[in-house]
Amino acid sequence: MLRRRTGTAARSAAESHPLAIEIANVSVRYGQNVALSGVDFELPRGELCGLVGVNGSGKSTLFKSIMGLVTPLSGTVQVFGHTSLEARRLGLLSYVPQSEAVDWDFPLSVREVVMMGRYGHMNFIRQVTAADRRAVDEALERVDLTDLQHRQIGELSGGQRKRAFVARGLAQDCQLLLLDEPFAGVDVSSERLISDLLRDYAASGRTVLISTHDLASVPKLCSSAVLLQRRVVAAGDPAAVLTIENIEQAFGSRIKE
Repeated sequence: MLRRRTGTAARSAAESHPLAIEIANVSVRYGQNVALSGVDFELPRGELCGLVGVNGSGKSTLFKSIMGLVTPLSGTVQVFGHTSLEARRLGLLSYVPQSEAVDWDFPLSVREVVMMGRYGHMNFIRQVTAADRRAVDEALERVDLTDLQHRQIGELSGGQRKRAFVARGLAQDCQLLLLDEPFAGVDVSSERLISDLLRDYAASGRTVLISTHDLASVPKLCSSAVLLQRRVVAAGDPAAVLTIENIEQAFGSRIKE
């Protein structure tokens, strides 16, 4: 039985927890539509894991379940031994969705977008500290946007916008980073830069879960994979997961050898 802890002690305990994500028998419905059915998997900390499936396979719903943004019909989700709500309150996880609900004409600079990742570290009046500024500076440098930090966010290209929101996740300084289709609509150089960042993030002992329908990119980028079709078809080493038989089950068509 897990004991609840709060504050610094809870965060410290979570950061030493061997499993980043524990999902047990999670099912989610939207009305009569089954989005997830009996999903089970565990993700150890320090992994860079690819969540693979076709559009409509439940990838985004699974991310929202991990974040606590949707309530499962059944089953449980734990993040570093905490509920999703507790993990979010402790600043243990960050989510970069596939598309941001942003008014691209709003006068918000790239730096201001990245600074949003520091809100959980600020007091109730959101007073920016030297530590916040350093974290934002480092995140901007890592995504190669320092020179564009004062540019209005809507003026950036698609790849640059994605890098800005990845930087927001990095600035949060979390233990688990979730990215929904991070390479959709980005240029080759942005994809390479983001890939290198994610490898470094996982190598530092943190955990990364990305969703993608690009089968070819997973073995090159990820240390583990989960193949999803409203349920877990297979999970583990990418080579063992992405077999022809498993892919045919998940993608619903035969593959010519």
